[in-house]
Amino acid sequence: MIPGRFTYHRPGSVGEAVKLLASLGEEARPLAGGHSLIPMMKLRLAQPEHLVDLGKLGLKGIRAEGADIVLGAITTQAEIIDSALLRERAPILQEAAQVIADPQVRYQGTIGGNVANGDPGNDMPGLMLCLDARYSLTGANGSRQVAARDFYEAAFFTKLQPGEILTEIRFAAPAAGHGWAYEKLKRKIGDYAVAAAAVVLTMSGGKCNGASIALTNVAQTPLLAADAAKALIGTAVDDAAIDAAAKAAIAISDPTTDTRGPVEYRRSVLGVMVRRAIARAKTRAR
Repeated sequence: MIPGRFTYHRPGSVGEAVKLLASLGEEARPLAGGHSLIPMMKLRLAQPEHLVDLGKLGLKGIRAEGADIVLGAITTQAEIIDSALLRERAPILQEAAQVIADPQVRYQGTIGGNVANGDPGNDMPGLMLCLDARYSLTGANGSRQVAARDFYEAAFFTKLQPGEILTEIRFAAPAAGHGWAYEKLKRKIGDYAVAAAAVVLTMSGGKCNGASIALTNVAQTPLLAADAAKALIGTAVDDAAIDAAAKAAIAISDPTTDTRGPVEYRRSVLGVMVRRAIARAKTRAR
């Protein structure tokens, strides 16, 4: 289908974009890569009167600032995959980006759009919970930071206020020698996950001394599986610990029956994804 009529705006600065969004009100939508918004417009599920293109705002790039890694909101999934910095310090982002949609989407789709949209099927929000990321949001009243773990309220509902845009994502680089894995089962290339799990852990003396686990597309928001991570701490991450973590993850999940399968199947798949992700993360930990 063809989208409805709209007026296109291409501001040259964050301040200009914020002013435009404030003045145009609820009839305006920010446009990043467009791979969430444009399909909705084609289906007439979204019919904004104004599109404010964020492409010229200088929000692209990946850099280190001390112990932090900072991602500009307009950085594409393809740029994440190609980043030498992320390959060295946070490779889980690249592993997840490689299973998002298809190459055409990854060359255009942005990290900011993926995390800000509030779609429970998107892959990066769960990773941001796992990495305890912070989002920088800028609006008419200035800038603020919101933890990713506090950002998601319900499907497509977030802490992002009307007129605000997400400008960057910041997280502390995982400890040197950490293990990581992102496991995702999908029906076909380009599909959302039936269920997916992100795991980051650290090992010392044969025992797990740090772990973070997050889940994708098994509830109305991404889920931080805190009890699942606790089940690994102090263990050798053996079969019993991995099984306990998987059961704790399943316990907090709340998937719906849809074209990807019934609730029971999706919970079962989630358990498999968590077990695989933990086992792979352990093999990578040094």
